[in-house]
Amino acid sequence: MKILVLADIHANSFALGAIRESFDACLFLGDLVEYGVDPIPCINWIKTHATAAVRGNHDHSVAQRVPPSAGGGLRQLAGATRRLHWNLLRPAHFKYLSQLPVTQNLILDGFRFYLVHATPRDPMDEYLAADADAWRGRLENVEADFICAGHTHIPFHLDLGDCQVLNPGSVGQPRDGDPRASYAIIENGQVQLKRIEYDIDATVRQLQQSGLEPELIELAASTLQSGGRH
Repeated sequence: MKILVLADIHANSFALGAIRESFDACLFLGDLVEYGVDPIPCINWIKTHATAAVRGNHDHSVAQRVPPSAGGGLRQLAGATRRLHWNLLRPAHFKYLSQLPVTQNLILDGFRFYLVHATPRDPMDEYLAADADAWRGRLENVEADFICAGHTHIPFHLDLGDCQVLNPGSVGQPRDGDPRASYAIIENGQVQLKRIEYDIDATVRQLQQSGLEPELIELAASTLQSGGRH
């Protein structure tokens, strides 16, 4: 069985469209929206193709109409694209985002999967890197063979012996210095972290046509082009 694992698409339809893997099941780990400006194709694709999906912090903010917080940089970009999404999305999209579970358990190919956007301790907000001891401390009440999480935008795979922790990285907003879309494949219990180039120039043109302020377009473009390293 071939399982496609995706996270942190962030309204980047060109990045999502570049991933053309065949798959038997698809797991999505949250954050369909914000930072990018083309959320509808991303939501529709996950709604159609995902076997299981969980809610990310940005999905929650859009669906619950959380007022943007003060601050500059990426925080300001998130707030601006949130307002943009509120005008673009239809009631069915808000309903889908709001009904995504915070965590999900399922069995695929004989393996137990636990899906969460961030960590079991703080499912939508805690940032936890590839630290084996730290992850062991978060998994005391989790019974699974694979713990799949996103949120950090940095891919990693930890084999903890009795379980594996997988972060597929970010499809649409990588932050590890590699601008290519990031994702993972699990096949017959084996994990592959993968990257694929996509049309960043076309994504930047979308940003330029979105009505965002010029400085936010520049920030978004440089983040995409550098893989999050400024």
